[in-house]
Amino acid sequence: MAVMLSVMLAGCAATNPAYDDPRDPLEGYNRFMYDVNDKLDRAIIKPLARGYKAVVPTPVDAGISNFFNNLDDISSILNNLLQLKLERAVSDVGRVMINTTAGLLGLVDVASNYGYPRHNEDFGQTLGHWGVGPGPYFVLPILGPNDIRDTLGLAVDWYTDPVRQVDPSEWRWGLVALRGLDQRADLLSASKVLEEAALDPYEFTRDAYLQKRRNDVYDNKPPPEEEGLDGPPYYY
Repeated sequence: MAVMLSVMLAGCAATNPAYDDPRDPLEGYNRFMYDVNDKLDRAIIKPLARGYKAVVPTPVDAGISNFFNNLDDISSILNNLLQLKLERAVSDVGRVMINTTAGLLGLVDVASNYGYPRHNEDFGQTLGHWGVGPGPYFVLPILGPNDIRDTLGLAVDWYTDPVRQVDPSEWRWGLVALRGLDQRADLLSASKVLEEAALDPYEFTRDAYLQKRRNDVYDNKPPPEEEGLDGPPYYY
């Protein structure tokens, strides 16, 4: 299967000479998978997200988002430590402790009001922090925009995700589904803007993703591209 996938990706890249963005040598495959994901989203995921938004009261929706953010903050602690951002790691420990206790298992974000902001960090950012380039842009089935570095990071993020430890498996995958639905519901407004404003939604999504991840790696202070880890010469 891995060999077949490699051949397919190479073929998609080689048979589309019009695709010349150095960040996206797999554009043929990526556009195909983007279209598959888009059709799946329009047929199933977006209607479910709209139904979720219509049925779930706003305070409950906020509580669900806060609950999963609190779990994600645990991963941020680990990645801040791996990046030697010790002050942020200590702050995030305090944030998790406050929200888990006073915030009712994270349902209420109490910590932000007491000077403990979120510091979103994942293993893809940790790899970028230590000089690993993003590699080619890569659209994953269902999960959508990614790059090779972040795809590898996702495996570590899942391994360290507290949700992964939940038993029985029905509860675990139920939480995974709820988190995904909650995240998609929160993006309904953004997807509407994308549909109405973008001449090429694929390019818009790709460029926005790559720029966001570059900002994430550099904590929103990226250097000029030619000097940075993610500049055009550093995609492989």
